This record gives sequence, C-alpha cells and structure tokens, in this order.
Amino acid sequence: MNLTQVDSNATITLNYWNTFVKAVGRNVTIVVLGITINYINATMIHTFNKYHIFRLNPRYILFIHLVFNDIIQLSTSISLFIFSYAFHTIHVSLCLLLILPAIFTTQNTPLNIAFMAAECCVSVCIPLRYSYICTVKRTYIVIGIIWAISSLSILPDLFILLAVESSQFLQSRVVCNRDTVFRSSYSVKKRDASHTLFLVVVSITLLYTYCRILFVARCADSDTKKARNTILIHGFQVLLCTTVYVQPPLIKLLVYFFPEGLKDINFATFIINQVLPRLGSPIIYGLRDKTFRKFLKRHLCARNILR
Repeated sequence: MNLTQVDSNATITLNYWNTFVKAVGRNVTIVVLGITINYINATMIHTFNKYHIFRLNPRYILFIHLVFNDIIQLSTSISLFIFSYAFHTIHVSLCLLLILPAIFTTQNTPLNIAFMAAECCVSVCIPLRYSYICTVKRTYIVIGIIWAISSLSILPDLFILLAVESSQFLQSRVVCNRDTVFRSSYSVKKRDASHTLFLVVVSITLLYTYCRILFVARCADSDTKKARNTILIHGFQVLLCTTVYVQPPLIKLLVYFFPEGLKDINFATFIINQVLPRLGSPIIYGLRDKTFRKFLKRHLCARNILR
C-alpha cells in the first residue's frame, strides 16, 4: 500500500511538472514571437518616420497605420493570453482595459486592408485621377473612418454592459474574453451581425477591386500584373485576419471532438488567428515593396555603421 501511494504521488507530481513545463513553453513561445514581430514593426515605423518620402504617399500611410495597429493588437492579445495562464481570472475592470483595444484593433485590420486594396485599384484603373482622389489629407480621414466604424461596432456593447450588469459583476473576477464580459444576448447577436457585415463588405471590396484590375490587366503591363497579385495577397491576409470571427464556434467544435485538449486548441488557434496575420503584415506590405525595402536596408546599414 505504501508503494502504491508513493507511485500515485510520483505520478501526480510528474503530471503537474509536465503541465507546468508545457504552460511555460507556450507562454515563452508567444512572448518571443510577440517581441520579434513588434521589433520588426517598430523598425518599419522608425523607417517611415525617418524618410519624408513615405509621409507623402497614401499607400505607405495606410501600411504604417496597419503596422501600428498590429503592435497594439499583438501586445494586448499576448497580455490577455499570459494573464489567462497566470491568474486564470482577473477583475472585469482590468479585463475591459485589455480587451477593448484588442477588439478595436482586430476590427480595424480587415477594414485597413480593404482601403489599401481600394487605393491599389485607383492607382491602376484611373492613374490620371490618383493624385486627386488619394491625398494625404483624405488618407488620414479614412483612418479616422476606420476607427469610427470599429467604435460603432464595440461601444454599444460597453453601454449595454454598464446598463444591464450590476456593480457586483463589475467588481468580480472573470475569465477574460469577449463572451464572458459582454455576456448579454443583445451583445452576442450584435457581435455575430457585425462580424458578418464586416466580412461581407471587405470580401466584396476585395472581389470588386480584383475584377477591375483583372480587366485592366489585359494590356499585360507588368505594374498591372503586380497590382493584381497584390490584391490576391490582400485577400489572403484578410482571410487570415477574419479567422478570428469564426474562432468561438471553431473552438467549440474542436473541443467537442477533443474534449481533453482545450489548452492545446486555445494555443493553436491563438497562433493562427492572432500571431500569424501580424507576422505576415510587415513581410507582405513592407519587405515586398521595393521602395520601402530599399530605405529599410539603408536605415539598417546606417545603424550597423554607427555601431
């Protein structure tokens, strides 16, 4: 009996140690990826600010807004991921401070990419009117519209929360995610409706711009072909970013088939839905662009010389 008890205690200790090591490994992986991606994005922003040529081009302004948006989104999402492991539950007020920026920036990303696709379409299809339609002032107005649309999508949930929930709930501790904080049936229905609307509008925009560019591409101009490929990349990036819209039902489906793998499922979906799209943005829109890549290399070489 003593031997059996010792073996049982050893098994429990081993399982606890394995769980601890796996949890630390997941968090370290997420943090390392987040720091790496944010460092790359910060380098992109510094390059943009250093050279005046980029601040006069609507395309690069939209790109750098996407990068800045990704930094906020990735930082808040990783913080929520770590808190969920370290504390499991946190106060609702602290959860709101983290989850609101995460939701705002998540909503911003597909809208930003849709406007980038529209800018690309204008430059190819009506190049003579490009300088009139796409100005720096209008680009900043577009960025304001993006944030306004995202605000109209999430702020009603906050008002519903303050109106419906008791003060006791606001002072309680919860598992910090959107469904547990904004748990009203109105918020859930509005979330599903807004996600569907965002997905439809962005998809139609990308499809329309691609068809317009495809029609112009009959002239077989190299720049037109490049623009057509760019729209396809926009579509792929939007597909990655909008997977977050189907994350709740996808997790439920996976948990149904693999009930003991909830933590592994959450880790995998977090990597796919939150990290990979942010890793793709600087590579697809920054390093792929010849002009930006040239100035980025110049900036990095200058730093190496100073060292």
